[in-house]
Amino acid sequence: MSAIPHLRPAVLAEDRIGVHSTYRPDLPWTGRRTAGCLTAATAASVPVLRRFARGVAARWGLPAGVDDALGLVVSELVGNAVRHSGGPDVALLLSAGLSTLAVEVKDNGRWRPRPGRPRHEDELVCGGRGLDIVEAHVLRCVVHTRLDGTRVIAEIPLRD
Repeated sequence: MSAIPHLRPAVLAEDRIGVHSTYRPDLPWTGRRTAGCLTAATAASVPVLRRFARGVAARWGLPAGVDDALGLVVSELVGNAVRHSGGPDVALLLSAGLSTLAVEVKDNGRWRPRPGRPRHEDELVCGGRGLDIVEAHVLRCVVHTRLDGTRVIAEIPLRD
């Protein structure tokens, strides 16, 4: 997947539609699909995880227009994890339902949010210049900070 030998992303999982005795191709599949990837937290991981996400979106046949928003969201969230966490790796999890694509980025670093951002217990509303751009493309964006790392979840609409 990458020409950089020290950056070997590990595809964690990808659920695909299974064919079984009750499978009917004329009916829409209503289950949730997930895919994940883990890689080193380096600058080179940003384009690797962006390509991974876009490839998954293409395989899943997500609606036109999602690709650009997905690329931007993944680039910003992974870039923030690489720049601010100080952790050794970063994980990306994609989860698609009927109306949203959830993009989750998790690191195990010690990034601290800027003071003055609104909080609700362990949740921080997305903010900052890059995250403001993310907000323009998502329905919701939440940052969960804990001692063992940060998890950001952004939901991209799949329908207008």
